[in-house]
Amino acid sequence: MQNFTFSSPTQIVFGQQTEQKVGEATKGLGNKVLLHYGQASIVKSGLKDRICQSLAEAGVEVVELGGVRPNPRLDLVHKGIELGRQKQVDCILAVGGGSVIDSAKAIAMGVPYTGEVWDFYEGKALAQSALPLGVVLTIPGSGSEAGGGTVLTKEEGQLKRLAWSEQVIPKFAIMNPELSFSLPPYQTACGGGDIISHVLERYFTTVQDVDLTDRLCEAILSSMIQNLPLAVAEPNNYAARAEVMWAGTLAHNGLLDTGRVGDWACHAIEHEISGLYDVPHGAGMAVLLPAWMRHVLEHDLDRFVQLATRVWQVDAAGKSPQIATEGIVRLEEFFAKLGLPTRLCQLGIDDARFSEIATKCTGGGEFTVGNFVQLKAADIVKILHLAK
Repeated sequence: MQNFTFSSPTQIVFGQQTEQKVGEATKGLGNKVLLHYGQASIVKSGLKDRICQSLAEAGVEVVELGGVRPNPRLDLVHKGIELGRQKQVDCILAVGGGSVIDSAKAIAMGVPYTGEVWDFYEGKALAQSALPLGVVLTIPGSGSEAGGGTVLTKEEGQLKRLAWSEQVIPKFAIMNPELSFSLPPYQTACGGGDIISHVLERYFTTVQDVDLTDRLCEAILSSMIQNLPLAVAEPNNYAARAEVMWAGTLAHNGLLDTGRVGDWACHAIEHEISGLYDVPHGAGMAVLLPAWMRHVLEHDLDRFVQLATRVWQVDAAGKSPQIATEGIVRLEEFFAKLGLPTRLCQLGIDDARFSEIATKCTGGGEFTVGNFVQLKAADIVKILHLAK
């Protein structure tokens, strides 16, 4: 196990009707808030009215900016930065899922920054300050409600990039599983695919003696295997929704990183895919993970066997390669039963741009991606062919 420093400063307010506390929580951040949200769902459900009433009762003035799309766009962030400066907001409230939260984080960094906010996503600058933000989570999956990462898409060049800063870790996250009841089954499954991918990207590590975090990863995966199908099949199942929502936070708030180094190659590849094709992130990960696992299987067969036997309950009596492969098959079958794609062709993606994806992912071949196994552009092309 490696040395580590762990901090999870986000206050989690979890449970039924907790959105009623949003005014009080936001008042602790400022007196004028930019309310940032997606399309029409929070309006139709009445959530926006309840939030605005709570904010008004707390004496918080509201400036609104809706319209966030999946794979949030730089152009709306620019509008948010301009609006935040014009109206002199002093905090941001993101109401939605990962796309809304990531967009809000970009705005939070951009308002006090004198340069172009995309600098943070190109690695040209690090955020030294940001507006404080809070979250009302409606779509579990990204884990952005308790982390410092933010992913943004620049349509010019079809670039999807990650930035990270402690400055944009949300101060609070209000998490009422009831707010996810209205999610369609496919969107619920995509969120679950994202959660599982966050755990697996950490699980595959070359660091030795990490049994505790191995078992934390395995526990979250086992809970997702039990509860995600229930959440998809029974949208109003509070118990299942609660388990999935809390798993999404624990999967990505840094706890599972402690003492180990994750891989993240699949995320890097998927960002290029969704940047080009605008597919749901969780769906893209459901396709890529089994293909990546088959490509790197021999690198650490014992770890794959451990995953297969502990999580997927594969019989340990067989030979290691067969046990490990069966674990991958069961993961793929699990995704398929949820209605997620397991092949790129199901997302309408052929092999025409595989080389472009691999080249962009590796900076024109200048660097590798991944830590469990370092992948060159040629490796990425092979994985994409395994996934097609």
